[in-house]
Amino acid sequence: MIELLGKTNIDFIGMRKITFFISAIITIIGILGVISIARSTANMGIDFTGGTSLQVQFDKPVAMADVRKALHTVGIEAELQEVKEGNKLLVKLARKNQGAVGKAAETIPAALQKGLPGTMVTVESTTEIGPAVGDKLRKDTLIAVAISMLGIICYIAWRFDFHFGVGAIVATLHDIMAMFAVFYLFNKEINLLFITAVLTIAGYSLTDTVVIFDRIRENLHKDLKGAMHTIINRSVNEVLSRSIVTSITTFLSAAALFFFGGEVIHDFALALLVGIVVGAYSSVFVASPVLMWLHERALKKEGTTGAGHAPAKA
Repeated sequence: MIELLGKTNIDFIGMRKITFFISAIITIIGILGVISIARSTANMGIDFTGGTSLQVQFDKPVAMADVRKALHTVGIEAELQEVKEGNKLLVKLARKNQGAVGKAAETIPAALQKGLPGTMVTVESTTEIGPAVGDKLRKDTLIAVAISMLGIICYIAWRFDFHFGVGAIVATLHDIMAMFAVFYLFNKEINLLFITAVLTIAGYSLTDTVVIFDRIRENLHKDLKGAMHTIINRSVNEVLSRSIVTSITTFLSAAALFFFGGEVIHDFALALLVGIVVGAYSSVFVASPVLMWLHERALKKEGTTGAGHAPAKA
């Protein structure tokens, strides 16, 4: 592993009041985003709102950018998906485009014929996606996220200690809220690709948090009399270089998708970029301070002061 930084001695826990304030703002905006999704007032994709899906065939190869431009010219915003066999394309219209959805079988071919002169366009099939399907997907998505969060806290609680599990789940929820906050603020479309990115980042954030927690556990066993504040700071500084290198390499991969991956996965890559940044941030400035707060709270209940102890499993 490349050692990007030398030995550091940064007081991360000492910054917790500032970072908690920043995280609180991010979380509040994220909650507003979740509420807007629950009320169906957010920019929801066809997967959640329902709409119309058309499979069209061209008599010769066409560029996705040209198709998107042809539809955009007549005011139609659609999700495009290539079909491997033949010169075919799936055109998905969300129900929010009421005018276009109602006459999709007529408006889409006409718009493509006009925007792509000299190209024959044929509608092979039309599929309606009802709002009931979208509602079910939205509910199933929330259940999937809830189950994943429960699984995370159970694993960390078993692998380390319940306090570690709570710290990990708070950090992971923080990361998810940050992703919702960005998409809510910039009115980005919420679709199944975004949910995939959310679950991906939940796993990524957990991995980074576990690395820090594992070092905290090791240092707790080495220095049973040290203050928790000192032990956490020492642990984070010891794995700081590793965490930064991992985050940078992952960020660069997601950035390549964002800039060169095309329109279809542009928002997915954006969600990954946001998640990677906040995942690295939360492991240090959310999970660790929460762990320290729970530790100190437990000490007060036990009537002890100052001394650390090693609650984690060996």
